Amino acid sequence: MPRFAPLPDSLPQTVPFIGPETLERRRGAPFAARLGANESAFGPSPLAARAMREAVGGIWKYGDAPGHDLTHALAAHLGVAPANIMLGEGIDGLLGTLVRLMVAPGDAVVTSDGAYPTFNYHVTGFGGVLHKVPYRDDAEDPQALLQAAHRTGARLIYLANPDNPMGSWHKGAVIAAMLDDLPPDGLLVLDEAYAEFAPAEAIPEIDPADPRVIRMRTFSKAYGLAGARIGYAVGAPDLIAGFDRIRNHFGVNRIAQAGALAALADPGWLAHVVASVTAARDRIAAIGAESGLTALPSATNFVALDTHRDGAFARALVAALEAEDVFVRMPGVAPLDRCIRISCAPDPELDVLAQALPRALATAASSS
Repeated sequence: MPRFAPLPDSLPQTVPFIGPETLERRRGAPFAARLGANESAFGPSPLAARAMREAVGGIWKYGDAPGHDLTHALAAHLGVAPANIMLGEGIDGLLGTLVRLMVAPGDAVVTSDGAYPTFNYHVTGFGGVLHKVPYRDDAEDPQALLQAAHRTGARLIYLANPDNPMGSWHKGAVIAAMLDDLPPDGLLVLDEAYAEFAPAEAIPEIDPADPRVIRMRTFSKAYGLAGARIGYAVGAPDLIAGFDRIRNHFGVNRIAQAGALAALADPGWLAHVVASVTAARDRIAAIGAESGLTALPSATNFVALDTHRDGAFARALVAALEAEDVFVRMPGVAPLDRCIRISCAPDPELDVLAQALPRALATAASSS
């Protein structure tokens, strides 16, 4: 076959995550409890579901490339100008476009070791050079990120607040203060995928026209539209306009736009989901405590349970839970990998977890 270009040819055949459907095909059975992908098992707003059904008949048409109606609704919701908003195929799609826009081969990029791997996937795929700093006290370390950024001259500095995979968060004032200590030509990439679940004090007050930061949010989590693949970036107009040079202009389809617009207009459903997630976090913590595991504080729709063992034990526990028909994930690097990460879900799925966890712990202990 024809040769790949040199950069992709040099990369391993890998993906950031193995999806639950792939695991189900491998094991030949569905999961009884899907608790690993940080989706919203509480579902989308009924208004969003209806809007998407009604949009199906128009799917023969391409989506509105600028997403005019949704962009303007988001601008009004956030108190920014439409020129501050860019829609994309979820945060994953927006991160890929941002890296392509800002990172040339050989450019330095700083992130935390163990943070969201899809960002790393994009950086590597476009030839950037990743520099990683460790977590501190199970949270991303803003000062260490800044120090590494100055040491390397980083173009991008990635920080999720709240954080995945640990669920931790920093106060907004800490994040805002980072902007005054960025290296020249450095851009803070602030991933706020879980912002709707976070306390108000975790959301920084930043001028939307500030060119030193780009904020990314999604309809995948609290709004329950993960399968629709739709998110948005908030940034300075000149930075946002840069996306139009290289983005997939018709990447966000009509059904996704209709669903997101309706979801945004249903704050009652959002409040219901946030309350349900809060209750589920408490129950996951209780289920873990009954088996000797400790829940770390979380401002997300998942809980990291500390096994008080090591990564080998946690991996054995994840495998044992899979054998019990429960899908969960875990952080990938030490010392974070002593934990397992469990997504919030309605009680029937958590009932399955409550029954399966003691058995899985026994299995993991016998294999370690």
